[in-house]
Amino acid sequence: MHRMDTGAREVARLLRMSPNTERKYRLALERAALLAGDPGDLPSQEALKTAVLEHEPPRPTPQQVSSVEPWSAEIQAMVKRNADPRPIFDYLRITYDDFTASYSAVKRYCRRLRREQGVRPEDVAIPVETAAGEVCQVDFGYLGKLYDPDKGDLRKAWVFVAVMGHSRHMSARIVFDQKTTTWIELHVALFNDLGGVPEVLVPDNLKAAVIRAAFAVDGTTTLNRSYRELARHYGFKIDPTPPRSPEKKGKVESGVKYVKRNFFKPRLLEDIHHARRELDLWLKEIAGERIHGTTGRRPREVFEEEEREALRPLPGVPYERVEWKCAKVHRDCHAVFAMRQYSVPWRFVGQEVWIRATDSTVIIEVDDVRVATHDRRGPGRRSTIEAHLPDHRSDYRHRSRTYWEGRADRLGEVPGHYIREIFASDDVLSQLRTVQAVVRHLETFPLSRACAACERALHYGNFTYGGLKRILREGLDLVPLPDVRSAHGALENPRYARRPAEILPLFGGAS
Repeated sequence: MHRMDTGAREVARLLRMSPNTERKYRLALERAALLAGDPGDLPSQEALKTAVLEHEPPRPTPQQVSSVEPWSAEIQAMVKRNADPRPIFDYLRITYDDFTASYSAVKRYCRRLRREQGVRPEDVAIPVETAAGEVCQVDFGYLGKLYDPDKGDLRKAWVFVAVMGHSRHMSARIVFDQKTTTWIELHVALFNDLGGVPEVLVPDNLKAAVIRAAFAVDGTTTLNRSYRELARHYGFKIDPTPPRSPEKKGKVESGVKYVKRNFFKPRLLEDIHHARRELDLWLKEIAGERIHGTTGRRPREVFEEEEREALRPLPGVPYERVEWKCAKVHRDCHAVFAMRQYSVPWRFVGQEVWIRATDSTVIIEVDDVRVATHDRRGPGRRSTIEAHLPDHRSDYRHRSRTYWEGRADRLGEVPGHYIREIFASDDVLSQLRTVQAVVRHLETFPLSRACAACERALHYGNFTYGGLKRILREGLDLVPLPDVRSAHGALENPRYARRPAEILPLFGGAS
């Protein structure tokens, strides 16, 4: 510009630099005799750079030694393990009492180390091209709160987004939770919308998909059993994203941002029903018809022309929703699923079992062996199979008077009458425990002896378990009763008590 006779101020304006900066470079080039000359014969970039550095060498930083230098070896080791500045700073702060450096100093030192280290092979992002119908990435994005007219309240809402890797065709739905049942239903609806099934699905590490994520290549990944069963039915593979690696599913990450930015931000949505209607229209008219920045084509057009036919066909049998849950067997021999209790054989108390639930049945497994089967729906909040309880304790769960009177009636008319008399023997204290013990004891004897024992206990007004047990133990039920029978039942006075007039003389007369 100087050789073209452009003024100094105009040069500074055109190059968007201050006049002082322009003057610094102009004086350096003038001292090196490079400023004047033919505009068509300019010096090389290296010659210009050398002239500027000779005139104005770079100034050293005021502080040459970092405040974290004493811990440089440890910081370098942690940086090699891909630790970030914040955990490095926290570790040094609580480990060394004399560590007084700031978080900014640690950040600068880590930045310098990475700069000196240079670009590593693992720092290079490799774009992955997928074949038609091969990969579909799925994820949730938080939206905030939406009004739920069914419950009359604002609730947290998420958008489920699925992006086909080849065409970038997008599907999205709004839900109020991320439960396993919701996750499964969203996949079933996705496959119906696509008209087929992709070869591989790439989810995040939410619990509805992955119970335990592998933190290394040789680690173990544990999938949610419900999700695994869905994959078996539809015939797709699951490839979970590695922890803390959102870039490994960048297509759906970008898709979630696109939905939130382009659809939700401009709109005022009345409720979730309104939001779902608007989202369906937006997916069809905007998201599917835009020119995608990477492919340069319309996602819906690529999907219809190239990807739909490449999908796996839908199964001929509709999917029956299956939900798995790991639960503990409590002391009452029941495990809890969906706020309902299901019995398990008592020998598994304290152990963990797997519960496989469909809309109609609940199957309980231990070490992949079925140990119990229940109906999913039923009256009450407890489903109990008598055989699951200990033989000598299962009856105690029945608290109904009618139940125990019925069991006594099966022993005979006299035991049934005797049990009713026990219930009536006290107008306040419950006699249920006594009745339970008496009935269970009577059932261990022949009917003839049980009836005779009850008849003798009725004759003498004995309504205790101990008294009945003594009659049977000592064989008194085999002894004939006296010919004179006293009226029995609920009496105002004890049957064999003496009158006061008979007792008082024994204590010195009336008082």
